[in-house]
Amino acid sequence: MSPAHAGAPRLGWFEAVGIEIEYAIVDARTLSVQPVADRLLAAQAGELACDAPCGDLAWSNELALHLIEMKTLAPAKTLADLVPALRRSVARAGELLEPLGARLMPTSMHPWMDPRRELVLWPHEGAEVYRAFHRVFDCARHGFANVQSQQLNLPFRDDAELGRLHAAVRLVLPLLPALAASSPFEEGRHAGRLDGRLAHYAALTPRAPSFSGRVIPEPVFDEASYRREIFDPIEREIAALGEREAFVAEWCNGRGAIARFDRHAMEIRLIDTQECPEADLAVAAAVSAVVRWLADAVPAAEQRAFGVDALARILDDVARQGERACIEDVRYLRALGVETGARATAGEIWRRLLETVVAAGPDAALHGPWLARIVEQGCLARRILSRTGPSPDHARLHAVYRELCDCLADGSGFPGQA
Repeated sequence: MSPAHAGAPRLGWFEAVGIEIEYAIVDARTLSVQPVADRLLAAQAGELACDAPCGDLAWSNELALHLIEMKTLAPAKTLADLVPALRRSVARAGELLEPLGARLMPTSMHPWMDPRRELVLWPHEGAEVYRAFHRVFDCARHGFANVQSQQLNLPFRDDAELGRLHAAVRLVLPLLPALAASSPFEEGRHAGRLDGRLAHYAALTPRAPSFSGRVIPEPVFDEASYRREIFDPIEREIAALGEREAFVAEWCNGRGAIARFDRHAMEIRLIDTQECPEADLAVAAAVSAVVRWLADAVPAAEQRAFGVDALARILDDVARQGERACIEDVRYLRALGVETGARATAGEIWRRLLETVVAAGPDAALHGPWLARIVEQGCLARRILSRTGPSPDHARLHAVYRELCDCLADGSGFPGQA
């Protein structure tokens, strides 16, 4: 849920925040996906529904029937305000899923789901849109059927704030997998990337390449340019597909960060779901703090000079190698305030940013221990691999992901192998 609702007074940047986090619903014993999101929503709402309030949050359906999204109902002043609400929400879902023999699983991809066999589309209200996507793009694939992420929503009031926010967000996007990657396994195998989710991101809609572009958004910094450079090509592809009734350009924009003009918010979409809400919110706090610092401290012209290609190359390297990816673009390092000579790893960049930018924030004491684990032991995907090894059998994979499910249920961090 965006922090700026349609019809509500517009919020300025960093006056509020919104969060959306997706989880897989799995069998409590086997941990295989269970398509029972409709039964969970009905149990919470008291009737079949695609949305159900849960305290200060809401739950909603996704394309696949084994997925559930938890999101803010209204703007939150700080991410710290959301910790107890998300903890209660996860606990409530656990209570309702227990009689169904199910539970929630974190991370951004189910480690052994076969989407060709196991995808069940949401069949209720709004199903016609999902059926249209499935008809046109074949959703029985990773990226559509097997994907869980966190979306961080930051408001903007006008074109001036949009421009500064979009410029700063574009610079941060390539670094996000080093902090948040949590998808090292696909169909039971490690495919050599820490962020497997992003391997599918840009290739989801080959018949409509403008839907996702290069994942990194184009360098546009006002609403008119955004609509002309991003929405207009999407509209033309929607028309060519013959899906004007089902598809809307703003909904089809699949870039790693998207401007939602109906809500006047920037939605950052490249953050993988972590082991529990406390870790998710710590990552969101780090990203928000660095975006704000960039928007305030780095000259706008310097940020806006980066094209898509340079940032997309860095993103691909970081998605594969996480915090160990070596970045040699001196201009990019300089824009991030990293004075380390000609190169730095993504982990070194985050360490510096966390020490100099995030540690100065008002919620540093709350989020600091979670971020310290990432800096010391690596992103969640790295920690998972340290416990499984690169070629685990199913029993080992099951044991590690059961522990991850326990982390989500009790709010504990997932440690790497010492």
